[in-house]
Amino acid sequence: MLNPFVDLLSSVIYLYTIVLIAWTVLSMLISFQVVNAYQPVVRKLMHALNRLCEPALRPIQKLLPDLGGIDISPIILILLLNFARNALYTYFYNL
Repeated sequence: MLNPFVDLLSSVIYLYTIVLIAWTVLSMLISFQVVNAYQPVVRKLMHALNRLCEPALRPIQKLLPDLGGIDISPIILILLLNFARNALYTYFYNL
């Protein structure tokens, strides 16, 4: 049987991945002017998602070279989160 704390941590990592994907999609929609960034709901949602995602993305962005305006730090963070989730399950299944 799996440890409930491992399951909780895995669920938190999964939810954070969803938040990160939502932040990426919303920022792309704003940059392509599909969504109006001056609407109060969009502004509040983007502010909340920025507050959740930027602290985790900032160290990755510092390590990456300049790619000409393309930010791949969300992709790297999603890969790292998936790796952490898989490592968590692998480690506790082998105990």
